Amino acid sequence: MGLAEVLGPVSRFSSFKRTQIILQHLGMSKHTDSEPEVLLERKGCAGVVTLNRPKSLNSLTLSMFRQIYSQLKKWEQEPETSLIIIKGAGGKAFSAGGDIKVISEAGKAKQKLAQDLFREEYILNYAIGTYQKPYVALIHGITMGGGVGISIHGHFRVATEKTVFAMPETAIGFFPDVGGGYFLPRLPGKLGYLLALTGFRLKGIDVQKGGIATHFVDSDKLTMLEKDLLALKSPSKENVAEVLDTYQMKSKIDQDKPFILEEHMDVINRCFSASTMEQIIQNLQEDGSPFALEQLKIIKKMSPSSLKITLRQMMEGSSKSLPEVLIMEYRLSQACLFWLTKTRTLSGSQPN
Repeated sequence: MGLAEVLGPVSRFSSFKRTQIILQHLGMSKHTDSEPEVLLERKGCAGVVTLNRPKSLNSLTLSMFRQIYSQLKKWEQEPETSLIIIKGAGGKAFSAGGDIKVISEAGKAKQKLAQDLFREEYILNYAIGTYQKPYVALIHGITMGGGVGISIHGHFRVATEKTVFAMPETAIGFFPDVGGGYFLPRLPGKLGYLLALTGFRLKGIDVQKGGIATHFVDSDKLTMLEKDLLALKSPSKENVAEVLDTYQMKSKIDQDKPFILEEHMDVINRCFSASTMEQIIQNLQEDGSPFALEQLKIIKKMSPSSLKITLRQMMEGSSKSLPEVLIMEYRLSQACLFWLTKTRTLSGSQPN
């Protein structure tokens, strides 16, 4: 199936609504809070990035991408900065992705804005993935969409019992970008394919057991963990890992709990190993287990075109490098938004 066919219109998704939701997911919003969107501070040995939009679940904007990228590059060159810590303010979310407060913003959004946002977001993702100093993301609370992009590519991701991870893009007529085509196919078995296609949510220690987080720490120990990291003197990645390992060993929450999908991995690996969505659907139907049928039910609610795009993205990304995946995803993002804009123009600017 060619790209033009994959990007064809889907009747159950209004192009107007899909464009709105996608732009919301990407954080094309006007920041109206009096507080800075992001705090960039030197503390001890570390550069500390705090996403500072708690009322919007620390949703990310183009301005935030630019500020974070610029400061990370400066810190990377400073000898006195040996470590990066990134976290979210408010306690509810690391970052839930994007936000839009004024619906008309989506209607006004131009292709140039979309080009800039995707390009600069993905450049930041790559910068994090190739960062020369230890990078620790404290993914406490909701971590989705763009929030995944600024955490998953770093050296260390620390989850807590309140972490909620998901890549829900197939439900909004898009695909799991921010490097999803790189890290998801590299999870155990076909787990990443399940997460990508169904938007399955991992919570708490399952975020670490599923391979998204590198460590799990009790949330009431995060403040002390940060203090201990800041107290390190010119830490190497091994020094940072030692501190994180120590805190994980002290954790008492759900340590003996099996991974939530452990008993279903055979079904996941068998059903999601197919190279077409049609075969995956057939596999789930033929399996007939309650778990398989539940995933089938979820898949039927997703955008069919998004499912096909995402499956191909996973298959292609499994053998590509991170920069190759981000280039692929940039092209996909522009093709998707171009199609949505085109169909919206043809059908009128009002919702169907």
